[in-house]
Amino acid sequence: MTAQPSLSRRAAAELIGTAGLLTVVIGSGLKAAELSSDTGVALIANSFASAIGLGLIITLFGPLSGAHLNPVVTLSSWWSRRTGGEGLGGREALVYTAAQSAGAIGGALLAEVMFGRTPGAFATQVRDGGHLLIGEAVATAGLVLLIQGLGHIGRPRLIPAAVAAYLAAAIWFTSSGSFVNPAGTVGRSFSDSFTGIAPQSLPGFIGAQLAGAILGLALAALLYGHRSGRAARQKPTPAAMAATVAATATVTVETTVPAVLPEAGPVDGPSPAKAAYEAIG
Repeated sequence: MTAQPSLSRRAAAELIGTAGLLTVVIGSGLKAAELSSDTGVALIANSFASAIGLGLIITLFGPLSGAHLNPVVTLSSWWSRRTGGEGLGGREALVYTAAQSAGAIGGALLAEVMFGRTPGAFATQVRDGGHLLIGEAVATAGLVLLIQGLGHIGRPRLIPAAVAAYLAAAIWFTSSGSFVNPAGTVGRSFSDSFTGIAPQSLPGFIGAQLAGAILGLALAALLYGHRSGRAARQKPTPAAMAATVAATATVTVETTVPAVLPEAGPVDGPSPAKAAYEAIG
């Protein structure tokens, strides 16, 4: 068993990974809008690039931090530990969330600078309405259920591809555009582009994402039950898979956005996330 990276290294991985995710999501959106005035074509390009980027980021950073890239994934990992499984402690979860939020804002500003735009302008695209919030809750619940489910059935190696594929699909089948990432949603408010979201729309979207996360955890508990003790050590844990999922990428066009994802292990000892990736190799 390999020792788990220090919390500072894992936080750095979450910050850099989330920054990369937002750079991909917003940057691909800006490029798509630049090349085509057709909203449908732009969304296809944006969702395609975002899904590929998310999968690659999860694969790269998963062995380090679990590549959550998403406070919702981190919350799922923390809850898994609270209910007897493996996951993040309270302090680790707070550090992860802070790193993800800082990374999301940094990635958004970087994308703006790369395309010659003045960084720091807030988005003006208002996204409100009950139907959008329902869509966001459904998208987030599906993401959490996917991550938890793959962990419970012992298939963590599928997480990078599965999460990327899910988000690409959710961008199209949900009314909200599937942001599913509180940190990413905040980051998008710093880009006045078709992938952005006005600051006044943040409370509703973030509230819907948290509600969706709770629903996803409840569905996972109903379908798979809780693992603890010996069983939790024998199978890849929700924490490990969550780590891989971190990322949650989300793409957006008009009312579409990206998301994110997974988790790491306890403060001391081997990392469940890393162990899962080593098994893949």
